[in-house]
Amino acid sequence: MSADVKSLSDSHVMNTYRRYPATFVDGSGMYLYDASGKKYLDFVAGIAVVSLGHSHPKVTEAVSSQVTRLAHVSNLYYTEPMARLAEKLCDLLGWEDGRVFFCNSGAEANECAIKLVRKRSRLEFGQGRFETIAAFDSFHGRTLETLAATGQPKKWEPFTPLPPGFRHVSYDDLPALEEAVNDSVCSVLLEPIQGEGGVVVPSPDYLPGVRKICDAHDLGFIADEVQTGLGRTGEWFGFQESGAVPDVITLAKALANGLPIGACVARGDHAEAFEPGDHATTLGGGPIVCAAALAVLDTLESEGLVPRAKEIGKYLGVLLDGLNGSHSSVTGVRGKGLLLAVQLSGDFARKVAEDCLEQGLLINDVGPSTLRLCPPLIAEEEQCTQAVSILSEVLSKFDGNEVSS
Repeated sequence: MSADVKSLSDSHVMNTYRRYPATFVDGSGMYLYDASGKKYLDFVAGIAVVSLGHSHPKVTEAVSSQVTRLAHVSNLYYTEPMARLAEKLCDLLGWEDGRVFFCNSGAEANECAIKLVRKRSRLEFGQGRFETIAAFDSFHGRTLETLAATGQPKKWEPFTPLPPGFRHVSYDDLPALEEAVNDSVCSVLLEPIQGEGGVVVPSPDYLPGVRKICDAHDLGFIADEVQTGLGRTGEWFGFQESGAVPDVITLAKALANGLPIGACVARGDHAEAFEPGDHATTLGGGPIVCAAALAVLDTLESEGLVPRAKEIGKYLGVLLDGLNGSHSSVTGVRGKGLLLAVQLSGDFARKVAEDCLEQGLLINDVGPSTLRLCPPLIAEEEQCTQAVSILSEVLSKFDGNEVSS
C-alpha cells in the first residue's frame, strides 16, 4: 500500500470509512491492481456496483463518446440519453405507464420514493397519511430521511432527533407488518433481499404477502432494489421471482458500472404524483452517466449476463456450501444469484476479509460474523473456484474459533 496515499487520505479525507489496507491504481475485468502491480481477484465489485467488471470497453466507449459531445445542461432541458434510459428501464420492468426520476445515488433514489408515496397519498387521502413502514436491519441510505428509514438503531444514535414518519417491524414477518398498519401509514419500504443487513433472503410468501397487505390498505409498496437490481440475483429485479410487483422501485449501484446515478421508477398513479417543483436535482440524469447506463443495460442484455448470474451463483453457492461442511468456523451460507453471504461462528469476519486481501482476494465483512461475496456478473467458474480456495485456506486458521477479533 502506498504510504503517501494513506497519509494524505488520513490527513485530509473525513474519517467515515474503516478502509482496508490497499490502494488500487488500475482494474480490468475481474481484477484490480495496486501500485506495486499486485493482482487481486475482486469479489466485492465496488459493493455490487461494477457488474460488468472494471474498465469495461463498452462503458468506456459510451462515456468517451458522450463526454466529447455534451456533459451537462441541467434538467431545464431535454437530452436524448436520459429519455432513452427512462424508456429502457420501463421496458425492462414491463411498466407501460412507468415514469423515472434520475438522481445521483441510492439514498437519493430512496428519498425521492419516500416523497413520491407521501405526495400520492396526500392527493388521494389528504394530509393524515404520511408514515412509511420499514424493516429492522434494513439499509436505505445515509441522508437524515433515509437514515430514519434504515432499521439500524446504532446508526441513528449520533444524529437524533431524526425526521419522523417511520416505523419498523421485523423483516420477513407478515403479522408484524399487518399489525403496524394504521390510519397514518401511506407506504411500505423493503429490500427484496436485505443486503447490508447480512444478505437475508425472505421466505417465498413474504413479498406476495406484503403486496396483499398494501393492496388491502391502499398503501404504496416501495422495493429498494439498489443492491438487488439489474441482474444481481439472477433476475433483472429482485422482486420478480416472487411475482409481487411493487408500485415504486429504486435503483443505483450497478446502473452505470461505477458512475454516480440513481433512479426512482414508479407506475400507475404513483408515476403521476409529482408536479414541476415537487422534486429536483441539478446533476441527476446527466448525459454522461445515462450514456454509461445505457451501455450497461445493453451489455447485460446482449451477453445474457442476468440469467448467467443465476447459474454462476448456483456454482459459487455449492462451493461455499462445501466450506460449511469442512470448516468449523463456518455455520451457514445464504443468498441468491451472485449476492451471497458466509455466516461465521464468531465475530472475526473483518480479520478473515483482511487475510483474504493479503492473499489477493477481495471480499468484505457486512457484519461482525458475516462475509459478503458479490462479484461482477462476468465471473467465471474458474474464478469462483479460485476465490473459494483462498477463502478456505484463510478460514482454516479460524476453525475452532481460536481468533475472535
